[in-house]
Amino acid sequence: MYRLHIANKNYSSWSLRPWVLMRQLEIPFEECLTPFDPGTSWASFRSFSPSGLVPCLEDGTRPVWDSLAIIEYLAERHAGVWPADDDARAWACCASSEMHAGFSALRGQCAMNCGVRVRLHEVSPKLARDLARLDELWQQGLERFGGPFLAGKAFTAVDAFFAPVAFRVQTFGLELSEPSLAYAERLLALPAMRQWYTEALAEPWREADHEAELHRSGTVLEDRREVTEESPPQAD
Repeated sequence: MYRLHIANKNYSSWSLRPWVLMRQLEIPFEECLTPFDPGTSWASFRSFSPSGLVPCLEDGTRPVWDSLAIIEYLAERHAGVWPADDDARAWACCASSEMHAGFSALRGQCAMNCGVRVRLHEVSPKLARDLARLDELWQQGLERFGGPFLAGKAFTAVDAFFAPVAFRVQTFGLELSEPSLAYAERLLALPAMRQWYTEALAEPWREADHEAELHRSGTVLEDRREVTEESPPQAD
């Protein structure tokens, strides 16, 4: 059985991508969660990941690291990872690669933090441009391939790549078109996404750098995470 190494579900958008794909496609795997260390997790993650980053998939003694590489590895072994239709598959691969390499302002200003609700201090011009492109891309996929998912009727890897964005939309109240907001809601309603969210809220860890990043971006309006001994005092 595969072993999938991930980090905190509340924060780790990269971990979510292969995790939600494998859950939704019912590809069996053992979850191995290693929480982020303060400052840098490189040393901890190097014990299982050649890059010192998550996610990392183990297939027997073979490590496969980086979320896009994991998706491609799984696609060679399991049906349904990418759309069967040539046009849909080409579009899905391009959109996934664009998400993998781009949207830096969205990543930087709206880091994934599932358990809170935040009002942004501002929507910078770069973030506005990212949101416009995201909206354009989502509407294009939904219209071209008929929905309810980005490349057609079935959930595939391209939806997994944008799954963390659905949590960002929820956390930061990001403004998108109605079709795009409805798509984000469909992702959030998936059984695997609900499981991830529930388990993220129950995590006891609060990693200082991720929390500081959040407060630089906006004002926390609500924290839905369970209160634990590791929870820091709430900011005024």
